[in-house]
Amino acid sequence: MSNQNNSTSQPEPGPVPTNDSGSSGQERDLSNWLPITASRKAKWWSSTVHNVTAMVGTGVLALPFAMSQLGWIGGMTMMVISWLLTFYSLWQMIEMHEMVPGKRFDRYHELGQYAFGEKLGYWIVVPQQLIVQVASNLVQMVTGGKSLKKAFELTFPSADHHRLTYFILVFCFIQLVLSQTPNFHSLKLVSFLAAVMSLSYSMISFVASTIHGTKRVGPPAEYGLRAHTTAGIIFEALNGIGEIAFAYAGHNVVLEIQATIPSTPEKPSKKPMWKGVIGAYVIVFLCYFPVAASGYWAYGNNVDDNILISLERPVWLIAAANFMVFIHVIGSYQVYGMPVFDTLEGYLVKNRKFDPSRALRLIARSVYVALTALVAMCIPFFGGLMGFFGGLVFASTSYFLPCIMWLRVHHPPVGSWHWFASWVTIVVGVTIAILAPIGGMRNIIESAKTYKFFS
Repeated sequence: MSNQNNSTSQPEPGPVPTNDSGSSGQERDLSNWLPITASRKAKWWSSTVHNVTAMVGTGVLALPFAMSQLGWIGGMTMMVISWLLTFYSLWQMIEMHEMVPGKRFDRYHELGQYAFGEKLGYWIVVPQQLIVQVASNLVQMVTGGKSLKKAFELTFPSADHHRLTYFILVFCFIQLVLSQTPNFHSLKLVSFLAAVMSLSYSMISFVASTIHGTKRVGPPAEYGLRAHTTAGIIFEALNGIGEIAFAYAGHNVVLEIQATIPSTPEKPSKKPMWKGVIGAYVIVFLCYFPVAASGYWAYGNNVDDNILISLERPVWLIAAANFMVFIHVIGSYQVYGMPVFDTLEGYLVKNRKFDPSRALRLIARSVYVALTALVAMCIPFFGGLMGFFGGLVFASTSYFLPCIMWLRVHHPPVGSWHWFASWVTIVVGVTIAILAPIGGMRNIIESAKTYKFFS
């Protein structure tokens, strides 16, 4: 991939976004205050833990369920295709981060503004990226609450029943505190702990599922189609595709992660960033495929939309795994929330003329965290949310939008490797974006029929 000059031309001069941090002293001061660009001291391993925290988590837990909706062949095929195509589109974004000499595209929308024009690029990228960030935070809020509730119930089986709402509130209070972290780079230890947790509970899921399947008591697992009608089969498959797309959504923060890495002409940021991403994708592979295959093999069509909810024995180990998920999504919420804080605070300072201050940071971030908690308590439909948002915007920002920008700025020759790979990724991504939200929405509607608010 690194030899791009063989099949692509040099990027065309384009409109560089006006929010370049080097254009004025006032903007430099704002750039030094905003959380994405306040610190550029990260190492390559920081990009690994940030990317692992962003990707492995809520996505991996639903993969066995997605397999049950697509079957062995369909599920594994979709996972392999997604891994390869998103690995390629992620490489494209890393390469484009500093393709203009002296300029760093520190945010997704800045790259979009260069590729499509300042206004059009902003409105193409920002709404989609914000939906991705907010949707991720909603799913992480739901996952945090459900995992903590499961860990509590397993640890104290004789305790009275407690509503999921209470556990989501606990998660919310923790996020209210952590949201005051000043910048992205300051999250490195939080991300490191979250990445360790993701590896740990993925391993537990794999081992516990394998043990369950090996020592199965009762009838064997069924691997036929979950639904019994043609419409049901189609909707289930579409939702499964969206859930897998959701699992490969790290692109939405990749430029923001790269922005924390120092860069010089002799050692551009793409070198340590790419090193870190390779490590992250190896970890993603080692987590995703064993968990998906073992979970589906052990439970078949009866697998829950969160594999840890299906697991029951040994009780202490499953409780520990659920608590690890809780710790992990604490970190992943911040990784996805930090670009939202950056956008929100930048808007308030530049457009609403607020002074950059701790008070502004406290109020803006606290309101956002509280709102995501409120929505999560109202619609905690884990599988449906992932399927719906996975197709609606995750497929765009992770699959085909990076490829479209690459084609616009590099103009690879027709029929070349990058031209072909980009168009394959675009076609697959657009197909997912059109079809997957249909299945996700149907899943949410079906779940809502038996749900009571704040239950």
